[in-house]
Amino acid sequence: MKLWGGRFEAQTDELMEQFNASIGFDWRMYDADIGGSVAYAKGLARAGLITPSEAETLIDGLEKVRQEFAAGEFEIRLSDEDIHTAVERRLYELVGSVAGKLHTGRSRNDQVATDMRLYTRAALGRVLAALTNVQAALLSQADAHRDVLMPGYTHVQRAQPVLFSHWLMSSFWALQRDRERLTEALARVNVLPLGSGALAGNALGVDRAFLAEELGFATVSPNSMDAVGDRDFVAETLFAAAMVGLHLSRLGEDLVMYSSAEFGFVTLDEAYATGSSLMPQKLNPDSMELVRGKAGRLVGNLVSVLTLLKGLPSTYDKDLQEDKEPLFDSLDTLHLTLPVVAGVIRTLRIHPERMAAALDDGMLATDLADYLVRQGVPFRESHGVVGRLVRAAQAQGVPLRDLPLDAYHEADQRFGPDVYTVFDMRQSVARRDSIGGTAPSAVALQLQQARALLNQG
Repeated sequence: MKLWGGRFEAQTDELMEQFNASIGFDWRMYDADIGGSVAYAKGLARAGLITPSEAETLIDGLEKVRQEFAAGEFEIRLSDEDIHTAVERRLYELVGSVAGKLHTGRSRNDQVATDMRLYTRAALGRVLAALTNVQAALLSQADAHRDVLMPGYTHVQRAQPVLFSHWLMSSFWALQRDRERLTEALARVNVLPLGSGALAGNALGVDRAFLAEELGFATVSPNSMDAVGDRDFVAETLFAAAMVGLHLSRLGEDLVMYSSAEFGFVTLDEAYATGSSLMPQKLNPDSMELVRGKAGRLVGNLVSVLTLLKGLPSTYDKDLQEDKEPLFDSLDTLHLTLPVVAGVIRTLRIHPERMAAALDDGMLATDLADYLVRQGVPFRESHGVVGRLVRAAQAQGVPLRDLPLDAYHEADQRFGPDVYTVFDMRQSVARRDSIGGTAPSAVALQLQQARALLNQG
């Protein structure tokens, strides 16, 4: 007998059975479903709807079902429409007709909403821990290579010299925003819908505050109609996951480029690379290429759920069954991706000499402009002067530092013999000591702040 089958005489079409079933993917919520049912059995007993003995029987039976799932011994049947049906069916087999009392005053609408929140809450805790491990790897490498110089790029063109540690920390702070977003999403996940019934609330005196306390929810949903149809927490979780994917993809793109022979700034450990089926010499950065690819998957899952939710009528609709697979897939993707990225960063081999070889005088053109600014020349004017010097150096095929002083005087009489002191990469970096800058002192402050954030948990 189906949970909803009392008013039906005809059998459900076999294809419709398959079309309607979600047990093939929502079985993974068994722990959340059983945990919610254990709390609900206690709530029924507190409301006097079942006896303490019946509650104990139900809870013992539910724990046996949980053990079967955990041991991989639970047998899913074709007639199990979803995880709720499967658990209740098995509960009947274990404890008999008293199992029929467990669903008193409860709908699958508030049950599935509760299961999803419990599942997501636990999964987000694991994602946050894995994300923190990536940040810790970035911080460790930045601390170990805090004085290494490298070219900084805009438009994939050499721009200004920066510290390699500064580049690493740029990803740390992006992931810190992700950690904040996930933490904020977790707060909105942690709202109890159980006790909302199908849409109108519970009429039998079940104490929702008690249920929230039992299940560790911070608060209770204020409106039963909203509670059963609310999937904002799914969309928000998927958005946060997509942003993690985007940030990791950008980091991955840099590492793919920087590990190429043309750059040679870093080498990925063989544990996180693969070879070619044809070319024996290849060390392909497949780990980070896959990270880029996974970002598209995460964005796709977000778009899928946003499209699903757009235009739904209020309360619960069966369309919402389609919210689970994108959510599960994004959480699974992050669970797999984040530890790989942490491993890549921790084992990364750095080649400071290749980074230094990629530095050129053109990257100090702004420092030349600043030289004139310090003498009172408006920046727009100094910018134009230095632009003409860059053109002259390119025409002569020499670096800026090899232009004679006469060439500098011709460009602007305010250049003195000390202009050549500008051509010091470390001084250029050290001058950018504002908060958030690339100077060693500013990066040291970043590392200190980052360490404090990770220590806070």
